[in-house]
Amino acid sequence: MTAVCLGIPGEVIEISEERPDLAKVSVSGVKRTINIGLLEDDPPAPGEWVLIHVGFALSKIDEQEAAAALDFLESIGKAYEDEMAALLESRIE
Repeated sequence: MTAVCLGIPGEVIEISEERPDLAKVSVSGVKRTINIGLLEDDPPAPGEWVLIHVGFALSKIDEQEAAAALDFLESIGKAYEDEMAALLESRIE
């Protein structure tokens, strides 16, 4: 999986009814709204996973790919911890 280092996996929680190009996702328990309008395939449904970079979904991924991406991010250590700490401190939804 080449794109693993480019993003963080997030599980789709809901799609905005007013803006179907926006979805609420859970990133390691932190909820964020991201843009899914750039995805070429069918839009993800709640419960599906996407790979996220700077607020945009790069691609749909399955649960196994999401777990592998999280394992990779955790293996790189401090950089991931710093990014997750910044994400947890931000209050943007």
